[in-house]
Amino acid sequence: MTTTATPRNHMTPLRRRLLVLLTAVLLLAGVGTGLVLHAADRADQANKPRSGGPAVSTGKLTLDQKNRLTFVNAAAGPHRTAVASVPSADPKGGRTASELKCARFYAAAGTGICLQSNPGVLKQSNRALLLDADLRTRHTYALAGTPSRARVSPSGRFVAWTVFVSGESYSSAFFSTRTSVLDTRTMKLTPSLEDFSILLDGRSYRASDVNFWGVTFASDDDTFYATLNTANKTYLVRGSLSDRKVTTLVENVECPSLSPDGTRVAFKKRVLSRTALWHEYVLDLRTRKETALAERHSVDDQATWLDNETVAYALPADGKVGTSDLWSVPADGTGKPRLLIPGASSPAPL
Repeated sequence: MTTTATPRNHMTPLRRRLLVLLTAVLLLAGVGTGLVLHAADRADQANKPRSGGPAVSTGKLTLDQKNRLTFVNAAAGPHRTAVASVPSADPKGGRTASELKCARFYAAAGTGICLQSNPGVLKQSNRALLLDADLRTRHTYALAGTPSRARVSPSGRFVAWTVFVSGESYSSAFFSTRTSVLDTRTMKLTPSLEDFSILLDGRSYRASDVNFWGVTFASDDDTFYATLNTANKTYLVRGSLSDRKVTTLVENVECPSLSPDGTRVAFKKRVLSRTALWHEYVLDLRTRKETALAERHSVDDQATWLDNETVAYALPADGKVGTSDLWSVPADGTGKPRLLIPGASSPAPL
């Protein structure tokens, strides 16, 4: 009987599929490693000080200091992304930087929240740090996505954060957010506001596309305001933590921020003009009157009230995405914007 020898280069379908799979894995690993190295190189370049930049020095920073303005330092140099502070009366003066680095930060009444995002080869690592007045970590929470917004209630009892679950941006038609609220007294975590009941235009409402973002707290440790997004519309909602429900108030409101006296909300309104995607407004909660602020650039930020007359917000520095300066503007629609702190984001007055 004559037999035919199998050619040495013959490969079975199973072996061929395994080789293709192995090749794909190696290619993906190489791409992932390359992206991480590229990001690391960019970060290394950003961490190098630049001439003419602000004076930044390492020092003691606590959240119970008075008349200080804390923020995330965005200036190039070794203290980039560090939580820093300046005197409220001299915001362009020398900065005191801590060792803590955050993507988003906020603080009130000696309680801080730091959202961190660390890139990895296969997966980005995101977490929230609950901080005491000395910036020491009390608890750490894994985040389901990329950090977006963070707030602390005036008393320091409640903390909220919002993440992009898919990593998309607000300007995209396809994104998902998740907003969590933590009671720092009981350490009870509400993983998602989507579990709260909704009254939309006076009627009970449920939908699979509901998203919340941009929480801001009232001083009663129960009432909060936030953005509700559903059916391609955004709403300002007023919520109750104890009742676990929200009620819609006004349409086309994003990233609300409640004034210290609790009477007004600063927010960004989608306008879709030639020069701006969002415009900053202030809403009187009693009369529902909206006042356009003097800032003409598109503000993609949750504004912060420095006092009852002034709001602050971040804008891309020199129009470049990935960098930011802090600006301020009168809350009554008068005046004009002024540069508050160059190379900064996430302001929180102490």
